[in-house]
Amino acid sequence: MSTGTAAGPGAGRRPDRIFPGYVFDLDGTVYLGDALLPGAGEAIARLREAGARVVFVTNKPLEPGTAYAEKLDRLGVTATRADVVTSVDSLVGYLRRDHPSARLLCVTEASTRGELEAAGFEVTSDSARTDVVVVSFDRTFDYAKLNAAYRAVKHHGAAIVATNPDPYCPTPDGGLPDCAAMLAAIEACTGARAEAIVGKPSVHMARALEDRLGLAGDDVAVVGDRLLTDVAMAHSLGMTGVLVLTGATTLKDLEGVDVTPDFVIDGLGQLVPPAPSSDRR
Repeated sequence: MSTGTAAGPGAGRRPDRIFPGYVFDLDGTVYLGDALLPGAGEAIARLREAGARVVFVTNKPLEPGTAYAEKLDRLGVTATRADVVTSVDSLVGYLRRDHPSARLLCVTEASTRGELEAAGFEVTSDSARTDVVVVSFDRTFDYAKLNAAYRAVKHHGAAIVATNPDPYCPTPDGGLPDCAAMLAAIEACTGARAEAIVGKPSVHMARALEDRLGLAGDDVAVVGDRLLTDVAMAHSLGMTGVLVLTGATTLKDLEGVDVTPDFVIDGLGQLVPPAPSSDRR
């Protein structure tokens, strides 16, 4: 894992080869809002033409993976459901391993609740019957949900599991409060802490991506706009972290950080080397 001061060793340096596999963040990396970011479509197409495997990852749990694949297709980037890994995919995997018969109280939007029900979990609104409080990016968050979660955790011993650690989601008009805001409210009133946050940069998400690609970590580059999710996740399994400056992070944000990228690029137009190396290691 790269560490450094100032702007970090990756600043001003673009990748010099094509990796066998790529993981692309979506918001702030491939697109922003409903617009494809400059160079994104061309870069992904060139990587695929060179034989690289590509998957897309998002911590944003507001829609099922099929919706993200359809959006990419609509914007001109070919994608299927199998090409997309979401924090809800990671959540389902975690719950199946660690809480296979849990009854869930959802501080989530309807789509996340629906995915959990489709995965076979019982979802309840009864705090006394709750085994796990699931917390996610929730634009319908209100006092009633906070109170139900408080009672489930404080009075009935429920665990807390969250989809992602993002404090806000980037949007064209400046962003929206994300899962970390809802989680902070529940942790503040209960005094409890989430036993797992399963999206980026967790090892749960990293392993799901590794499994989806079928490649070892050192053959994979993770491309995203956040240091503490995209780059940190890359380094957790020995992947290469490529920071793109089209979303949440600026070059100034690299000064004095503990987690620094291997490469920093202004946009996806700089991701593919001008003369692709034949060294695919």
